[in-house]
Amino acid sequence: MSTSLFQVCMIFAFCANLLTPSSCHDNSRLHKKHAALFVFGDSQFDVGNNNYLNTSTELQANFWPYGETFFKHPTGRFSDGRLIPDFIAEYAKLPLIPPYLRRGFKSYTYGVNFASAGAGALAESYQGFVIDLKTQLGYFKKVEKQLRHKLGHAETYTLLSEAVYLIGIGANDYFYALGTNSSLFESSPEEFVGLVIGNLTTVIKEIYKKGGRKFGFTSMAPLGCVPSMRAMKPGNTGTCVEEVNAVAKLHNRVLDKVLLKLKGHLPGFKYSYPNVYPHIDEIFNNASKHGFKEGKTACCGSGPYRGIGSCGGKRGVTVYELCDNVTEYVFFDSNHPTERFYQKVSKLWWSHTPKQTETYIDLKELFEVY
Repeated sequence: MSTSLFQVCMIFAFCANLLTPSSCHDNSRLHKKHAALFVFGDSQFDVGNNNYLNTSTELQANFWPYGETFFKHPTGRFSDGRLIPDFIAEYAKLPLIPPYLRRGFKSYTYGVNFASAGAGALAESYQGFVIDLKTQLGYFKKVEKQLRHKLGHAETYTLLSEAVYLIGIGANDYFYALGTNSSLFESSPEEFVGLVIGNLTTVIKEIYKKGGRKFGFTSMAPLGCVPSMRAMKPGNTGTCVEEVNAVAKLHNRVLDKVLLKLKGHLPGFKYSYPNVYPHIDEIFNNASKHGFKEGKTACCGSGPYRGIGSCGGKRGVTVYELCDNVTEYVFFDSNHPTERFYQKVSKLWWSHTPKQTETYIDLKELFEVY
């Protein structure tokens, strides 16, 4: 059956508007022209996996006002709308990549999303309430087996080697450690960061063994500047918690070195790892220069800077405030940005102009490399 260019465009336009694009995934002919997208991570990437977990409401966003803008209803995304993987899929001309745990979804030729809000690289972080990174890897291996059964070994290897793997993980390991043992940040942050990135490195190598060659990694943002952290400062001064930011910077430096080492040891290994920390820090602390009116206080929540995670009124504190115009805000709730912020970061990651370095690869290039 021949397919015209116009028909292909119409198929993608139709898929892009579906929240359950499984029918489009069944057209295995199309994946050859578009790299699949596999997503691993935490709440910045979770598009609804935690909806299917018997977990705490602290780790779910399947209630109003989450999803109020783009989707017009809650989807499980910790934002008012789309997240980074949604925008990247759009830029790559893919349909929305669905959560792995969505019931009845079995077709993976365009990829799938394994991310879980609250997940860390360490199994101990919120253990029993989230899908940790190792478990996400286990799900990926199940997908690989299903693909081999459906497509055969050769076509599956081609699909996996041409796919792009987005990974955003680690923040919850540091937040969990801060909540259970704050002395960590004073005694041996290097050792703890080493454990986090060591686990991440193991997962990268396992994906590589299955054929994965093209990876995109998010650098750690200024974690000490989110509204929940600002609200913790004595006297409600609103300043960032620099001890936490220091750990985020350390994570970024260590991961940068590890990825360079992997590139030297793994043939064909390519990755995009933008240093967005300074850019995000600038948006957080000088929001008006970047088209926002508010960069410290969240749109939804309660308490100082709306830093109490009460958005939706289902997390113990039933009373919460909701801003009138979410597009003016950097943060939607106490820990998570708005769709507009995610869109800005996604554009930067997709095609960074000018290039950060001569050797830097952006995501657009990864999707074009075969």
